[in-house]
Amino acid sequence: MTHEELKELDQAYTMQTYGRFDVDIDHGKGAALYDLSGKEYIDFTSGIGVCSIGYADPRWVEAISAQAARLAHVSNLFYTQPYAKLAKTLCTRSGMAAAFFANSGAESNEGLIKLARKYSFDRYGKGRGTILTLKNSFHGRTISTLTATGQDVFHNYFFPFDEGFRYAEAGDMDSLQSAAGHDVCAVLLELVQGEGGVLPMEREYVNELAELCQQRDWLLLVDEVQTGIGRTGTLFAFQQYGIQPDAVSFAKGIAGGLPMGGILASERCRNVFTPGTHATTFGGNPICAAAAQVVLEILDDSLLTEVTEKGAYIRERIERMDLECLGGTRGLGMMIGVEVKRPYNNKELAARLMEQGLLVLTAGRALRLLPPLTIRREEIDKGLTILEQALA
Repeated sequence: MTHEELKELDQAYTMQTYGRFDVDIDHGKGAALYDLSGKEYIDFTSGIGVCSIGYADPRWVEAISAQAARLAHVSNLFYTQPYAKLAKTLCTRSGMAAAFFANSGAESNEGLIKLARKYSFDRYGKGRGTILTLKNSFHGRTISTLTATGQDVFHNYFFPFDEGFRYAEAGDMDSLQSAAGHDVCAVLLELVQGEGGVLPMEREYVNELAELCQQRDWLLLVDEVQTGIGRTGTLFAFQQYGIQPDAVSFAKGIAGGLPMGGILASERCRNVFTPGTHATTFGGNPICAAAAQVVLEILDDSLLTEVTEKGAYIRERIERMDLECLGGTRGLGMMIGVEVKRPYNNKELAARLMEQGLLVLTAGRALRLLPPLTIRREEIDKGLTILEQALA
């Protein structure tokens, strides 16, 4: 099949919901992807943070192949080994108490919303179900998670949106206090706003917010869909902020490319959900759980240290280029934002890089870099050379 034939097939038979770049991808290895013609691209996107260990890792391939040959799926009304072993690994390494497995980031955040409201209902009854979120945030594309998202651009078309959310300025405790009220049950935030432009929260602000939640018996909910599973240099970003959330969502990188997400709950929230109050057909799927176990084995403490080092290296190299179109960098670990100076356009710059063989993302006005966590130094250097030459 040619590139043009693939585009025709897409346009004839799929809903046109994605503004795709004019690039097709056929296969990958390590941190490199290849199109139908064989052209190589260095991947600084990881499928938007999903392919955490790159492409075609033989340990990952073997794990999912072996599990598929043994048991692909069974109802959650029965016990299976893969999800149980994975839950233990996640709880042990995060300090959380219990896991619930889902299939995506939005579904995981829906679970956080339900958890917070049921926790409050069990203790206080009705009338205390409002969740505070931050402006410029992004929490998903279901109706509830779109409403939770603190960006007006997403609050369109799909009326009526859900009630039960109010928004505060990120990093501003006075704004949060103004949005508070007797009807609040939780605060939901990203520690690095990903879709909003790769904007890390200040540690002092996060600690003050956590203290306020404790004082008012609000649940502290951390959306780690993009920041979790090693992306920021620790297994979860909250481990760098000196806090212990009441519940955390995760997805994207957990299964290395297979659809999986979930929630980790603290000890006081582990029994909020009871049989019949929350469920999902495919949650904890054996193949996805087997893949996730391998991902976590690969992302050991030594590799997470490398994530921090490689992220710092990428940022330093880009800043030393002193390119006219780019400003400073920001982020945590290998979740990196590169400011694009006016009048340059980040989408136009991303398209230019792709033409030269480097895949990048955009967020806000920035370029967003999310390379595979296992990317080798020579692959990084190859990608950065393309970036410097293409944008000079």
